[in-house]
Amino acid sequence: MIKVGIIGSTGYAGQELVRILLGHKDVEIVWYGSRSYIDKKYSEVYGNMFNIVDDKCMDDNMEELAEKVDVIFTATPQGLCASLVNEDILSKVKIVDLSADFRIKDVATYEQWYGIEHKSPEFIDEAVYGLCEINREDIKKARLIANPGCYTTCSILSMYPLVREKMIDVNTIIIDAKSGTSGAGRGAKVANLYCEVNESIKAYGVTSHRHTPEIEEQLGYAYEGSPLLLNFTPHLVPMNRGILVTAYANLNKDYSYEEIKAVYEKYYADEKFIRLLEKGVCPETRWVEGSNYVDINFAVDPRTKRVVVMGAIDNLVKGAAGQAVQNMNLIMGLPETEGLLMPPMFP
Repeated sequence: MIKVGIIGSTGYAGQELVRILLGHKDVEIVWYGSRSYIDKKYSEVYGNMFNIVDDKCMDDNMEELAEKVDVIFTATPQGLCASLVNEDILSKVKIVDLSADFRIKDVATYEQWYGIEHKSPEFIDEAVYGLCEINREDIKKARLIANPGCYTTCSILSMYPLVREKMIDVNTIIIDAKSGTSGAGRGAKVANLYCEVNESIKAYGVTSHRHTPEIEEQLGYAYEGSPLLLNFTPHLVPMNRGILVTAYANLNKDYSYEEIKAVYEKYYADEKFIRLLEKGVCPETRWVEGSNYVDINFAVDPRTKRVVVMGAIDNLVKGAAGQAVQNMNLIMGLPETEGLLMPPMFP
């Protein structure tokens, strides 16, 4: 059995990690880390785990944890993993970090967009960006995984084939994205109260959302490593889970639907967790909820010579915990789909 520890197990992404890993036949969770609930039973924090998890929450002592487990998941705010990790720890365990600490390769860019000092920049170059469908082979050899964010996962996977094949003018990319409220975390914030969110939708982080440089960097790698700039605007919608991306770009020539579909099939036809929908079917968050699937489709607008690409994921699964488990499977030599084949839940 692979022994794992979770630092930040009582956040939404951490709890989703627990839920998924409890159903993973090759994993034993030995450490439920949480600064906020030390010595409190995990099932008292999350009642859905009553009579399932009897363990008490522990602190975030990564040094001690590294002696007890094979894999550490850090589902924590930005800056914590970078402040804890060191060479001695990485020599003993694999780390899958769900924060942004190691996603962006340029330290100055990270510090500018996140407003904090990076505590361990010496590990940034080594860290592998854990988007499995694109970086699978590098992930298998890694000891430090930068697990992508939810907006970025959906945005990058939706646009990657078109960028990679240079079918669009990358300087015209506009990404409009919407998220359920769980994407904001479990911490108490007035803006996320029921009465503040219900029956409303709002844009936020307009021109300044911190996932923007992550999307630009990764799509830039797809575009022969050339830097690119795009507009990314997130929105908060009154639902628990889900990310819906609608992205727009100018086509470089008059491609037909069939030509574009062939390119998506070239990259994704063999990907278990990417579902290319039938023509005319738009992705919906309700059809991926609770699953590790990504639903993608597109439409060609011959009038404006643009393509409109749509993607949907569950922000807590493929956008966080599910993707983290997918990464763990790869770095530990397990079948990539192990523990992740649960179908979407509805209603």
